[in-house]
Order: sequence, then structure tokens, then C-alpha cells
Amino acid sequence: MDLQPLLPELVPKAIAWAKIQSEHIRSTGYSLNEKGFAIARQVGVLSPELVRVRYVSQLPVPDDPELRKVALGTGLLGPGMVGLTLGHGIFVVDGYGDVRLMSHELRHVQQYEAFGSIEAFMPVYLAQIASVGYRDAPLEQDARAHEVLSDRADR
Repeated sequence: MDLQPLLPELVPKAIAWAKIQSEHIRSTGYSLNEKGFAIARQVGVLSPELVRVRYVSQLPVPDDPELRKVALGTGLLGPGMVGLTLGHGIFVVDGYGDVRLMSHELRHVQQYEAFGSIEAFMPVYLAQIASVGYRDAPLEQDARAHEVLSDRADR
């Protein structure tokens, strides 16, 4: 799937969807516990007090048919995905909130903070996926490199 030509149309839709979902998480999610706070600090999150986590039976997918098709087709969303970060909001599929996943998703929070907003992050992230694929996108590689692999947040 060649995403490059679709980006001008998809990016605004993705931003709008992400902002709605982020607000939903903010209003219905849980604050980080002490362990989550420590992991957030370890992976560079500047404002862990703003992070909210919403546990769901499955990750949401966009209603827009084209956006949904791209999200599922690129592996951004779909059956194998168990976490999704949108700004300071994190969706986690029930039963999958282990330290490795949380540290990965919290690193995405740090990336959003570094970019300054969903509007600034999303075009870069989607362009990376369009050019090299989800797995090889530099922001995904960075999140994987910051995964905490033990229950100790200080390692």
C-alpha cells in the first residue's frame, strides 16, 4: 500500500480522530500509579501527571472508511495491537498492561511531548510509516529501544 500520495488527505483525518480519542481517554482513563509514574520518568516523560490510561476490550478504529483501511492495512491498528498512544492518553487492551508495553507506550507519550502536540507528531509519524513501514519507523524503533523488560522500573 503506497501511502505517500494519500497523506495530504489522511493526516488531517488522523489528527481529528486522535484528538477525539485522546479527549475520551483523558475524561475516562486512570492516572498512572506509582510504578507507572516511575516508568514514565525513566523513558523521559516530562509530565507523567497528565498521562491517562484507558483499558478497553479492543483498540478503537476510525469510523472513516479510508482511515480505517489504512490503519488496519499498515498494522497501526488491528488484531495484534494491544496499545495505542494519542498525546497523553494511552489505550491498553485488557490483560496486556505489562511493564514492557507500558514503557513502550509511555515513550510514545514522550515523543508527543517532544513534538508539542498531536498536530505536530502525527504528520511525522505517518510519513515515517508511509516511507519505511510501521516496524521500521524511527519513532517505533525509538519506543522499542526504551522498553523496560523487567518489573523494576529503575533498570
